[in-house]
Parts: sequence; C-alpha cells; structure tokens
Amino acid sequence: MTFDEEWAAAKQGVAAGGGSSHDLVVTQDDLGAVGHEAFLIHGELRKKTDIAGTGATGRAAAECSSRNLTMGAELSVTLSTWDAQVKTVLQMYAHISNHLDYSEKAHANDDEVIAASLRHRDGSAMSVSEIQMYVK
Repeated sequence: MTFDEEWAAAKQGVAAGGGSSHDLVVTQDDLGAVGHEAFLIHGELRKKTDIAGTGATGRAAAECSSRNLTMGAELSVTLSTWDAQVKTVLQMYAHISNHLDYSEKAHANDDEVIAASLRHRDGSAMSVSEIQMYVK
C-alpha cells in the first residue's frame, strides 16, 4: 500500500469517528498574508497615534496646567494611559508580524527536512506502516 493510500484510509477512519472529512490547513500564503497585514496595521497605528504626547491632547494638558487648572493634570494622566495602551497594541502587532514571518520560514525548513528523512534512497516515500515503526 502506498503512502497516499494509507493516508487516505487513515483520514477516512478519523472522519468516521469524528464526523468530519475536513482537514485543518494553513498555507504559507495564509501565514504570510496575516503577518503582512499585522505589519501594515502596525505602521498605520504608529503614524496615526500621538505616542509622544505632542498632539492636541498634550498641548491642551500643558496649556491647562500652565493656567493652574487641575484638568491639565488629568489630561496628562489620560495621555499617559493612552500612550501605554497604544504601545502595548503596537507590540502585539509587531510580535504577530515577526512571529508569523519566522514561523513561515521555520516550518518550510522543517517540512523540507521531514520530507527528506521520510524517503527511501531511491526517492520514493515511506509507507505509513514503515513510519509507524519509528514511532513505536
């Protein structure tokens, strides 16, 4: 029995027990697209948010404080909280983008190594039953 035949039989067995014939598939293109979108969102968020506090809210806080209005201090606290939250979101998008870029490359390399190790010297694929001998 070939690998493809054994794999099809194994999938049918799982589908019969679980009631589904769908595979969970994520392609490298999917990972790349999500990582790229996270990168774009990170860039837009960075451009459009007032991280340094130099925008209208920062100027209003400074102006109110210079006139001894307590609202100036409260605006500064609000701006500080906003700044911290935006930085957290930026870090999350950067992490998603970087992780998916890394995962895409790492899994592609892993797949190549695994595929090469599961072939006979003549290049033919090992059968599932041969692979199971390594697992036991």
